[in-house]
Amino acid sequence: MPFSTPLTASVGSSRCPVANAWFADHFGTALPRGLRELADEMSWQRFVATYGHTAGPLRLGHWACTDTQRPTGRLGSQAHNFRAMIAVGDRIGTSTAAASGPIAALTAMLHERGITVETLSFHQMRSEDYTATFIHGSDGVRAEWAMGWSTDPTQSALRALIACGNRLCGEQRAA
Repeated sequence: MPFSTPLTASVGSSRCPVANAWFADHFGTALPRGLRELADEMSWQRFVATYGHTAGPLRLGHWACTDTQRPTGRLGSQAHNFRAMIAVGDRIGTSTAAASGPIAALTAMLHERGITVETLSFHQMRSEDYTATFIHGSDGVRAEWAMGWSTDPTQSALRALIACGNRLCGEQRAA
């Protein structure tokens, strides 16, 4: 589970800090503007359950950049090839995309499966051991915030995009 430590470390105590304060204490900066107001009175535990929830109809399995050994040429940045195992509900399959980076590749893969997540804002912060990624994404109708967390910055970003997709899909299915 991506949120086992230290995200829930303070949850077992009698004092569960407000999300804004917890994040500032651990990262030395405030939550992104826009999300800060939404999390104003939330406990850190509730914040993680709301914005970092990666369980849902959309799940990301194996992820790989399939051409990591290719040197960057004199022509500048070139697209890389990515492969992922993606589940949407009961449908599981492999997707591939050529893109400038992991977020663009996963966005294209999701789009091929009928899931629109346009990244409106992207914020990535590092602590000593972890990376937190916040994505404000839209499906063209609504916008939602989501968070990803990992020791690896790429995995943190991918988890944030999946969490955002699930928040958008969850609202669509509930409507």
